[in-house]
Amino acid sequence: MRGMARLALLSIALLMLFPSAPVAANGACALCFSNDGTDKPGDRPLTIEITSGITFSRLALTGDGLASVEINPVTGEKRTTGAIMDLGGSAVHGRARISGMPRRAVRISMPARVAMTSATGGTAELSDFTTDLPVNAVLDSGGYLEFSFGGSLKLNGATGGALRGRIPISVEYD
Repeated sequence: MRGMARLALLSIALLMLFPSAPVAANGACALCFSNDGTDKPGDRPLTIEITSGITFSRLALTGDGLASVEINPVTGEKRTTGAIMDLGGSAVHGRARISGMPRRAVRISMPARVAMTSATGGTAELSDFTTDLPVNAVLDSGGYLEFSFGGSLKLNGATGGALRGRIPISVEYD
């Protein structure tokens, strides 16, 4: 690491809603459920539980240029590009569990981007979310569906500290 004009250390963890706490969701509100008339009578409200948030682990910025880190939703593999160095540690893809009416089709929506901030004033953007969901997601016979998700963290210039953000994932019956 000698010869680097500037080295900013990052520790990046992403909290997803309220980890390990069930959160009811529909298309209008990621934190509540209300029947807007589109659900069938007797439908069990959908809930989403985040069992693991995305963690990018330890990284070091090696300059003021653009840098990005990507987490693969299937393997959890971390890939860096640009002015950033991977300092090791375990990267973790996000995991979620949906519960609702057995054998019902559901639609899961991820945001386009999420702002990340640190207590020291650092900022970054998380975007390009990917999942391991099939094209037509359906709850199993017990009313459950588990999936993994990843994304790309984009940094530009001097960002440092423990970056955090919340990803509003919404789920509704299809």
